[in-house]
Amino acid sequence: MSQPVAECGYPVVITNAGTNTVVCPAPCQLLGFYVNSTSSGTLIIKDGGTAITGTITPAIGFHRFPADIGSSLVVTTANTVSITFFFASAN
Repeated sequence: MSQPVAECGYPVVITNAGTNTVVCPAPCQLLGFYVNSTSSGTLIIKDGGTAITGTITPAIGFHRFPADIGSSLVVTTANTVSITFFFASAN
């Protein structure tokens, strides 16, 4: 079931590398992410344990990435990267 389209969201900063990090533990709507800094950093965005992207090597700046997350928003990062994710909670 789809969620209403959100215009703003909660920010969560991820700075650890090489781990699976739960950004939001419940269904939500990913709006996008802002790469604060990176040195060959990569990320994979997942809905629970299922990858919804391949490996992304993002540039510094904002990246619009609207996605309906049905389980939980999880990201896997590698190398050196600091990213702020913006999401709207379904609740």
